[in-house]
Amino acid sequence: MKTRIFISTIVGCLIAAGCGDEALKKTNVGNQTTETYFKNQTELGRALNGTYAALQNNNLHGREYFFMHDLRSGEMAAGGGQLEAPRAQILIGAQAPSNGVLTPVWQALYFVIHRANAVIDNSVNTEMDAALKARYIAEAKFLRAYAYYQLLGFWGGVPLMTNYALLLTDTKARSTEDEIYQFLISDIPTTFADLPLSYGGNDLGRVTRGAAKMLLAKVYMFHSDYANAKAQLEDIKGMGYSLMNEYFDNFTEEKEYNAEGIWEISFTSNGNYNWDGEGNDFGPNESWIRSQEYSAIGWRNLIPSDALLAEFEDNDPRLKGNFYFTGDKYGDPASQKTLTDAAQQGNISNFKGVPQKVSWKKYSIMYKLDPGGFYDKNGMNYRVYRYADALLLLAECENEVGTAANAIAYLNQVRNRPSTNMPNYPTAKYPCNSKDEIFKAVMHERMVELAGEEIRNFDVIRWRKNGKTTFSPIPNFKDLMPIPQNEIDNNEKIDQSNQNPNY
Repeated sequence: MKTRIFISTIVGCLIAAGCGDEALKKTNVGNQTTETYFKNQTELGRALNGTYAALQNNNLHGREYFFMHDLRSGEMAAGGGQLEAPRAQILIGAQAPSNGVLTPVWQALYFVIHRANAVIDNSVNTEMDAALKARYIAEAKFLRAYAYYQLLGFWGGVPLMTNYALLLTDTKARSTEDEIYQFLISDIPTTFADLPLSYGGNDLGRVTRGAAKMLLAKVYMFHSDYANAKAQLEDIKGMGYSLMNEYFDNFTEEKEYNAEGIWEISFTSNGNYNWDGEGNDFGPNESWIRSQEYSAIGWRNLIPSDALLAEFEDNDPRLKGNFYFTGDKYGDPASQKTLTDAAQQGNISNFKGVPQKVSWKKYSIMYKLDPGGFYDKNGMNYRVYRYADALLLLAECENEVGTAANAIAYLNQVRNRPSTNMPNYPTAKYPCNSKDEIFKAVMHERMVELAGEEIRNFDVIRWRKNGKTTFSPIPNFKDLMPIPQNEIDNNEKIDQSNQNPNY
């Protein structure tokens, strides 16, 4: 069963004016404050669920999060002139501090941090089972760390808020990138002891110890600490995860919470997409809009780049696991239709020298139904971390601080998935006779295995940062995004002198 995430909005102090001292002393019995809330397990649990719910909102994984990553990954091209201007700007590296995609993502990540801090700080007043409280705090710490990892990757140093803000003046100056990094590597391990290895029933979708170790490994790798990353990833190996035999099972609604999933954000298909930017809706409207944005029959705002298509080796079945080509079958298996050029609005691709229309299949509802032009009830879970990613990170770590043989073995483990069954490394194209050659195989395998999963952007950024490549995925690529103009205007401790370079 899917986790159903609900949100309880905690309303701050009511400020009255012009009514005299006695009026100011009156209490609005319909209002909850931080002093009257967080008293028991139910209330703390609702606040924690509200933190999870913020991940589903329109400005994060419901929509803008995947655009922020995908537009900078080199995996995407514009589906056509219908791509909105703020997105087109990021796709060509022309974003400004006022960009209408990056600003909501920044704000939404701090919304997660704010809610997580509320849970952590106010848990001291909650009377409940001590072990469960410790788990709730650990979950909130993970969600806060996850938000800071995203901020670190996109913006570098950012304001470090580690307590629940009570006043508008509780702002912070930018911390350095290293200060954010040190906070993450010290705080994430404090969650391990209190996070379980797995959940069941309505708790599916909550963060596990494996998810926390995966996050920490990614943080370490962002700063070239391959040895410590390797230790975390090796722990994950012993937690019972395994590759699914069928690659595409990782992107269907029917195979959620499978053996390969380390952490998934839950969505449901029982209602329409909610365009809310805070995650305040609850009940059935918890779908996400990815399928409508990318599908062959839909808005088709982004299509695979020619560079991504060219990356796939001949006969790699993951090509058809990721993309629809004209002539492919789609929809209800009992009454499938044939995809035509006319059904796919917008631009064409060039694949193997042949101009043709290619569209995203991964996370598209078309694997089981005809969306009919507009369909916003996509209930497939968003797979944030899966075991294939961990194995490929291990391959990279082994290449840096371990043995070439182990690195190649991890790469081949992913290629040996029964539904993939690609020839083992070394191959003619990827000979693997040196550290550099193995790294090229790692880069390739991560691109074809994890295509369109919002991973490539941070991979390229960390490789560039750590001197592993000078590759630029898009024109005018800048490693850091601009600090949003709204933050500069509204945070008295940040001004233009604190802006990232080149903006």
